[in-house]
Amino acid sequence: MELKMNYTLFLVHILGLFAVVYGDGGLVSPSKLEMFVDEIPDMPRIKGYDVVHGVPVSKRLKISMFQKYWKFHKDLPPTKVFAYGETKHTATVPGPTIEAVHGVSTRVTWQNKLPSKHILPWDPTIPTAIPTNNQGVPTVVHLHGGIDEPQSDGNSHSWFTKGFRQRGPHWTKKTYHYHNQQQPGNLYYHDHAMGLTRVNLLAGLFGAYIIRHLDVEAPLRLPSGDEFDRPLVVFDRSFRVNGSIYMDTKGNNPDIHPQWQPEYFGDVIVVNGKAWPYMAVRRRKYRFRIINASNARFFKFFFSNGLRFIHVGSDSVYSEEAVLVKDILLGPSEIADVVVDFSKSKSSSVILHNGAAYPYPGGDPVNESNGKVMKFIVNRNREFDSSRVPKKLLKYPTPMLSEVSKSRYIAMYEYTSPIDEPVHLYINAKSYDEPVTEEPKVGSTEIWNVINLTEDNHPLHIHLGLFRVLDQTNITNIDEFRECMNKLNNAEKCHIEKYARGEKLSVEPYEKGWKNVYKMHPGYVTKIIVKFAYIHTNASYAFDATAEPGYVYHCHILDHEDNVMMRPLKLVK
Repeated sequence: MELKMNYTLFLVHILGLFAVVYGDGGLVSPSKLEMFVDEIPDMPRIKGYDVVHGVPVSKRLKISMFQKYWKFHKDLPPTKVFAYGETKHTATVPGPTIEAVHGVSTRVTWQNKLPSKHILPWDPTIPTAIPTNNQGVPTVVHLHGGIDEPQSDGNSHSWFTKGFRQRGPHWTKKTYHYHNQQQPGNLYYHDHAMGLTRVNLLAGLFGAYIIRHLDVEAPLRLPSGDEFDRPLVVFDRSFRVNGSIYMDTKGNNPDIHPQWQPEYFGDVIVVNGKAWPYMAVRRRKYRFRIINASNARFFKFFFSNGLRFIHVGSDSVYSEEAVLVKDILLGPSEIADVVVDFSKSKSSSVILHNGAAYPYPGGDPVNESNGKVMKFIVNRNREFDSSRVPKKLLKYPTPMLSEVSKSRYIAMYEYTSPIDEPVHLYINAKSYDEPVTEEPKVGSTEIWNVINLTEDNHPLHIHLGLFRVLDQTNITNIDEFRECMNKLNNAEKCHIEKYARGEKLSVEPYEKGWKNVYKMHPGYVTKIIVKFAYIHTNASYAFDATAEPGYVYHCHILDHEDNVMMRPLKLVK
C-alpha cells in the first residue's frame, strides 16, 4: 500500500511539473521553456553548380519534401514537420541553403514525397488547391527573388502531389531552371501552392538560396566562409504538449471560413530550426543573411547592449552604401543582409531582441517570449580580422522617371463580416482568378502607386520585378476616400490627388536601394518605380518572360495571400 501511495504521489508530482512547463489546454507555455539552451545549427549547404577544371558548370539537383520529426527545443518532444532535403535523413527545417554562382544555371527537380494528408488544418472555403478525393498534399516551389522563366516561377496553380500523380491547372514541368543571371544576393525558396502557402510554410517548407558573384564580391572583402557568413532564418511557432505545431482550428468567422484566420502568430521564436538558440562567436565581424520566414509576424531587430548592424543589402540586392543602424524592421519574407562586428561588444554576451507589435503596426506589444530572438556568446579574446565593410558597395543604374512607360494604381482592400472580422482581402477589388489587369512590357519601367486602404501594414512582393521606393504619402479623409473606392474601385475617378496630400514618411536609408518586398504603410500611398529587366545590365531577360503561366504579385502575409490578396502579372512583348 505504501509503495502504491508513493508511486501515486510521484505521478502527481510529475504531472504537476508537466502542467507548469506545458501550461493549460494542451499548449506549451513558452514562458516556462528555457531560452538559449540549444546551439544554432548552420543548415546543410548544397552547391547549385559543379566545378570542372576549376570552372563552375551547370548542375542538376533533386530536392524532395518529406514528412519527418524535428527537434525545435531540448525540452520539447519531436515535432512532425514537412522538410526539404536531398534525403529524408538530411532534410531540415529550414531546408538546405542552396549556393549558386552568377551566370551558371541550376536545375532543380522538386519532388513531393509527402503523405496523403496534411499535418495542419486547412480551409477549403478559400481559393485552394484541392486534389481529387483530398488525397495528397499539393506543393509547388517559388524561388523568392529569382529572376527566372514563368514555367519555373512556382505559379500557385502549378501545384503537384506525391510522385506528380495530380497536377494543378497551370502545371508546367518537373525540373525548374534557375538561370542565376541576375545580380548577386539573397533569395528564399518556399512553397507557393494555392490557398495552402500558409500551412505548407508553417509545416516547414522553406529555405535560403544565395547567388554569389566572386568577381564583384571578392573586392568588397566582407566576412566570408561558412563560419563567418551565415543565413539566419527567423520565424515564430506555437506548440502543443506532444510537440506538434499548434494552429487554431477555428476561424475568426467560423460560419464563413471554418478554419481561416487573418494572421498566424506564435510565441516561440525560432532561428534556423531551434527555439531561441545561442551562437558562440569570436570577437570579429560576421555576416548574417537574415530572412523573416514568418507567416505574419514583423520583426524589429535590435541588440540588448546597443551593438549596431552594418546593413549591406536588402532582399536580393546589395545596397549602394553600407549603413550603420541600431535596429532593422523586417516584414514577412523580407531579407536583411548585415554585418555585425562583435569586437565592438563591451559585454561577453548579447541578446538579439524583437520590438515589433503584432499585427504590425497597431497590434499587441511584444512580451517576454516573442520579444527575444537569440543570444550571442562573445569570446573574450581579441583577434586579427582581415574582413572589412567598405562604405561604397555595389552601385546599379538608377531608374529614371523619363524611362517610365506607364503609371498604375494598386489598391489594397480588406472585407469584413457583420461582426467586423476579416473575411477576405483583395488587390484592386479583384480575386486572384479574375482576368489579368497588369501587363507590363518586357524591359519596361513603370510607376506603381500602392494605396493601402486597410489598417494593416502589407509587405508587397512582386515576382520577377525589382523596385525602388520613391515616396510615401498619407491619405487625408481616408474614410471618405475609402467609401468612394469601395463604390468605384478607381483611384482617378475618386480623385486620389485630392486626398494624397498628408504627411510624408521618409524611406529608411537602408531601404533606399532595390527591393522585391516593401512594407505598405496603412492609410498611405506608396509610390514605387518597378523595373522589368536586369538591373545590373539594364538588359532584357535570358528567357521568354511572356510565356505562360505568367507571374503574380501579392501581400506576403501568407494568411492574406491565401485569401486572396494576390493578382496575376503577365508580361508582354
